[in-house]
Amino acid sequence: MEWNWQQPDWPNFTWDPARLAFAEQHFLIWGGALLGTVKHLAGEERNQLTVEAMSTEALSTSEIEGEILDRGSVQSSIQRQLGLAADNRRIAPREQGIAEMSVDLYRTFAASLSEEMIFRWHRMLMRGRRDTKDVGRYRTRDEPMQVVSGAIGAPKIHFEAPPSTQIPCEMAGFIDWFKRSAPAGTQPLPALTRAGTAHLYFESIHPFEDGNGRIGRAIAEKSLAQSLEQPTLIVLAATMLARRASYYHALEAANGRNEITDWLAWFAGVTIEAQRRTLALVEFLIDKAKLFDRLKNQLNERQQKALLRMFKEGPEGFKGGLSAGKYSKMTGASPATTTRDLVDLTEKGALVRTGELKHARYNLAVPLKTLRRVTLSESGELIEG
Repeated sequence: MEWNWQQPDWPNFTWDPARLAFAEQHFLIWGGALLGTVKHLAGEERNQLTVEAMSTEALSTSEIEGEILDRGSVQSSIQRQLGLAADNRRIAPREQGIAEMSVDLYRTFAASLSEEMIFRWHRMLMRGRRDTKDVGRYRTRDEPMQVVSGAIGAPKIHFEAPPSTQIPCEMAGFIDWFKRSAPAGTQPLPALTRAGTAHLYFESIHPFEDGNGRIGRAIAEKSLAQSLEQPTLIVLAATMLARRASYYHALEAANGRNEITDWLAWFAGVTIEAQRRTLALVEFLIDKAKLFDRLKNQLNERQQKALLRMFKEGPEGFKGGLSAGKYSKMTGASPATTTRDLVDLTEKGALVRTGELKHARYNLAVPLKTLRRVTLSESGELIEG
């Protein structure tokens, strides 16, 4: 098979702007709506949103690569680097590295992309690694860089990247393109088009031994932030993780040619879905602040602990609802105390009960949202479901 970078039109990507036009407009409008909603958050809730969104992205972008990290450690590291209150836990190198990259991306979103920045991110990601030869520099091995799956004796090659000798030249071209396509560049591109192309372009070069996916997704988020002129805080990697199979399929399908309309349509849908997920989270945090403000000095320690645990589950709600048994386990309360606490929370409008006796379940008395998938149709319409 001839890969995209082997074709004569590489890297002159082409696409159908008409199919993406509505999605581009929608992304910018919702970006403004998200900014306006965030302004209604008090300082503490705004910090919570920042840490929650950044840590979710850090964990998700790692999980896409099969690396499961400790959420508490990642959040603690991000909080320390942002100057927020954090615990004193010891942070392992992997969690520290991805947290550092996330904060660096957040703080330097407006700065020009450079080789030094990309190398810095790679050093952060590879912190503590001893199995990677080229850290903080492009790969140098002579062996082909391939993305494979299947048995050792019969692997399936999903993609083969350019040889290492071509990488410095390819990356110089990519960085130059990223600057030219910026909002203030000489050849500016619409937000979703630029971010989606940047991700595919970078992944096609695959310049590192490891870490390409995480850095490629960070570059896409940097591109989106530059278009909105602010850190997006949208949970892009988390949404890609939820659609991991289609993500891999869309990337693989795009590796064979340089007409990339289908890839950009997939990317546009998943980005708008991520944007909506973040907006739902912001509205959920506002509802949380209002509820705790209304019940200030009316909750005992057990009740407050249980509510905070339920809010931690996010805008889609506490899965399965809160039972008396879960409340007792969560707070250490006796059955009788649990019953009194739950009745009191219901009467105060903090919880809503469904079912009776042992089948009784409790949910937060705030609007919950079912987050639907967003795709882009052949005609450019946004389809939910």
